[in-house]
Amino acid sequence: MEINFTTKKGQVLDLTDKLSEIVKRTGVTGLINVFAPHATGILMLGEHEPHIAQDYLKVMDQLVPQETKWDHDKIDNNAAAHLRSALFGASTTIPVIDGKLQLGTWQRILFVEVEGDRHRRVMLTWISSK
Repeated sequence: MEINFTTKKGQVLDLTDKLSEIVKRTGVTGLINVFAPHATGILMLGEHEPHIAQDYLKVMDQLVPQETKWDHDKIDNNAAAHLRSALFGASTTIPVIDGKLQLGTWQRILFVEVEGDRHRRVMLTWISSK
C-alpha cells in the first residue's frame, strides 16, 4: 500500500493522520514499516510544529551545507539533498496494536523535502502478529 503527495523544498509534512487512517482500516497488530523510495527525501519521527520544523532544516543545513562544493554537484547539483537523506534516513518502523500506531505523545511521522518541488510516495508494509 502507498500514499502519494506533492512537496515543496524545505517542507516538513506530517503524514501521521493519513497513515493512521490506513493502519486503522487494517486492524493489524504487529509492526508497520513506512518507507520513502527516494534518494533525496527524508522520513523521520519527531514533533511537528512550525518552529521545530524549521530547526530540523537548520540542523540539516549545519551538518550538510548546500554551499559546500560537493563532488556529486558536478553531475546534477543536488549532493546536499542526497547526503541529508542518507544521514537522516528514508524509513521507520512503528509498533501497531489493534490498528493503532503506538507513537509517543508528541511523535509524528514526518516527510522532509530536502530537494525541490516533487511528486513523492511513501510505501507501507506490515508484519502482523495475529
